[in-house]
Amino acid sequence: MDYKNITVAGSGVLGSQIAFQTAFKGFNVSVYDISDEAVEKAKDRVEDLKPRYQEDLGASQEELDAAVERMSFFSDLGKAVEDADLVIEAVPEVVKIKTDFYEKLGQAAPEKTVFATNSSTLLPSQFAEATGRPEKFLALHFANEIWKNNTAEVMKHPGTDKDVFNDLLEFAKAIGMVALPLHKEQPGYILNSLLVPFLEAGQMLLVKEVADPQTIDKTWMIATGSPKGPFAILDIVGITTAYNISNAKAEATGSEEFAKLAAVLKTEYIDKGKLGRETGEGFYTYPNPAYEDPDFLKG
Repeated sequence: MDYKNITVAGSGVLGSQIAFQTAFKGFNVSVYDISDEAVEKAKDRVEDLKPRYQEDLGASQEELDAAVERMSFFSDLGKAVEDADLVIEAVPEVVKIKTDFYEKLGQAAPEKTVFATNSSTLLPSQFAEATGRPEKFLALHFANEIWKNNTAEVMKHPGTDKDVFNDLLEFAKAIGMVALPLHKEQPGYILNSLLVPFLEAGQMLLVKEVADPQTIDKTWMIATGSPKGPFAILDIVGITTAYNISNAKAEATGSEEFAKLAAVLKTEYIDKGKLGRETGEGFYTYPNPAYEDPDFLKG
């Protein structure tokens, strides 16, 4: 593996985390997003990560400042990837957006550049042709709060070069992840094959008006000993991501239940600016959400 210069395309919640973690571990990182406004938000997200690294990892101010020094920010794709060894794509979970992005990226990036998608639910083979370099394309999927939930699922598609696959496993380890090889394509990989049905089951209980989010979370937490229920997890993932997934399922399957779920997420949460932990409110309010209160599980 000879990766030095990494570009992260898409600077949302997870994209910003991937970029900062990679810089924290000593790589040069270019962060790309579609507008100057989005780039400014990315810089704010990076600043917000610093205290989390101090609290959870005991990182020093010098280490954090050095990580930021290794980061550059761009709204021009050509400049962002001009010397990239690896591009990690973290743009929205919408097929057309990703396809359009890869067609542009394939033309803008040097021939040496490997492309990795951080998609949670879509398969690399859906975009391999659009990249123009299917043998240098695969998936690299992270969990949220990657500095402590440090899984990196590396998944190839049938056309991925074996050496590229092995190099990406090494890169994942180099940025502090536990590298998890997936040898066959699987929608949702390992993590989301387990997590997404769980989160959807919780959301369906809400949409069917069986119980409110706090009661659903409380049930799960007490019965299993888990530190968080589905709605606490959804606040961390981000309600926009949950909406995109449910809306895509509604369109793909014609499911009225998923259409209703998408509508609820949009009108009751997204349209009201309740996007989850990042905005200070989602299903819970932050900081100090109710599920962290010692009395939450007492009835």
